[in-house]
Amino acid sequence: MTTVEEAAANFTAEIARWREVRGLSKKALAERMGFDRSYVSHMESGRTKPTADFARRADEVLNAGKAIWHLWCEYETAKIRATRPASPVPARRMEQPYATGSAIVVEHDAARLDFDGSSYRMTMRRLLRNTGTEPITRYLIRISVDRYPGEPERSNAHYRAHPLTWDELALSAVCRGETMRWEAKHDRDAFKEVWLLFENEHGRFPLYPGESVWIEYAYTVGEEKWGSWFQRAVRLPTEHLEVELAFPSSLDPTVWGTETSMTAEASPLRTAPTRREDKGVTVFAWSTSLPVLHARYRLEWRFRAPARTGHDAEGVQVDEARPSEQMRNLGIVQDGAPILTEPARPFELPAERDAADQAVESLFVAMERVAQAHPFAKGMGIAAPQIGIGRAVAAVQPAEPGAGAIVLLNPRVTDVSEETDEQFEGCLSFFDVRGKVPRPLRITVETTSLDGGTVTTVYERGLARLVQHEIDHLNGQLYTDRMRAGVAPIPVEEYRQTGQAWAYEP
Repeated sequence: MTTVEEAAANFTAEIARWREVRGLSKKALAERMGFDRSYVSHMESGRTKPTADFARRADEVLNAGKAIWHLWCEYETAKIRATRPASPVPARRMEQPYATGSAIVVEHDAARLDFDGSSYRMTMRRLLRNTGTEPITRYLIRISVDRYPGEPERSNAHYRAHPLTWDELALSAVCRGETMRWEAKHDRDAFKEVWLLFENEHGRFPLYPGESVWIEYAYTVGEEKWGSWFQRAVRLPTEHLEVELAFPSSLDPTVWGTETSMTAEASPLRTAPTRREDKGVTVFAWSTSLPVLHARYRLEWRFRAPARTGHDAEGVQVDEARPSEQMRNLGIVQDGAPILTEPARPFELPAERDAADQAVESLFVAMERVAQAHPFAKGMGIAAPQIGIGRAVAAVQPAEPGAGAIVLLNPRVTDVSEETDEQFEGCLSFFDVRGKVPRPLRITVETTSLDGGTVTTVYERGLARLVQHEIDHLNGQLYTDRMRAGVAPIPVEEYRQTGQAWAYEP
């Protein structure tokens, strides 16, 4: 029977899991829910107890399909049960349908994700030990996907139109060489909870106290429904956890990871994933011993050469990648996401200095990933909305070798020159095209420093263009809004200036 403490821990773990799935920080979730910025942090750490209002709002904002609400109901039930007088215990032995807390230990948790270029196949193997006093007859598993992390509205719309189905999942499970039946607990468009039953048409094979047994289950998800991430959540005491990601070597994959706990924000994995080659497949492996309960380990990847079939000028088949797909794999929000057309919210500085620092760090990490995948002879920039952060900050890397990056906090153009020119621009959020955009050759920009002061800077020519492009993003505008009437962007294949600096007359 679940205790109040266990039910509260299950509830807060579910909040943290969905928050991570949606790519939101604790502060960002609190703001979307209309709570004080520290409220979610206090909730996840256990300093604040769950409330019905919080559960309803969190389930709605995170689009959790009532999963959060159901766990709050279980918490309320546990509280009511705790206040009732103890009932006499029947003398006969009662079978426990599912053990929680200390009743079950995962001695070994091994996950392997295989990608064949069109679908993902997940195989989970767990060595379970019953440390309780009653037989275990079923085990709860979860299947959760998010195609566009950081873009919840887009993901929700995607799965409403293309929900996960049981037929495509082709879920199978075995124990002791026996097929396990299963029952759906929650069936949502992008989220499933399933009971694996220690039984089949031939009989029952419960996990008795003191016994250990391997179970294995597997399912398939198409590439169009799986995001470029995989997360392991520690929901039961676990002695060893390992993950393998196997991708075709021809995709030139790269992998990185983060870990979070009930009391800490996301940070890099303490040990790096290892890499090995195996007959045309690149396998990344990572493991840890005695992970903290409710910790979450998230591995992310990108394919620097996605498998797309095309032909070169001589008709020879080659692999090619659409630039927009490259950027999506790098975590750049793509055109069509509402966040790209909404004005970003300014920072209140210096009060929000920590939030500003965190956003700037996220921008620099994204810039580094993008710069590794594409040359930018004209310089480059990224605005916070392009990585799913709706705040008024952008970063610009000038084209000149050795030039430091420019951070634009709460930027505002205060003056422009009458002299203009028209040059091609590209945007990471729709990188398949380039468009000719007229802009002033000189601008004056006011920004806010971290200590709350105002800084005024004049930018000219190419740098002025880069800065204006990013400020437009923060105002909810794209460069196509600036193009002359009747002029359309051209496909990147027709663009002939890649690798060249912008040209200006002396």
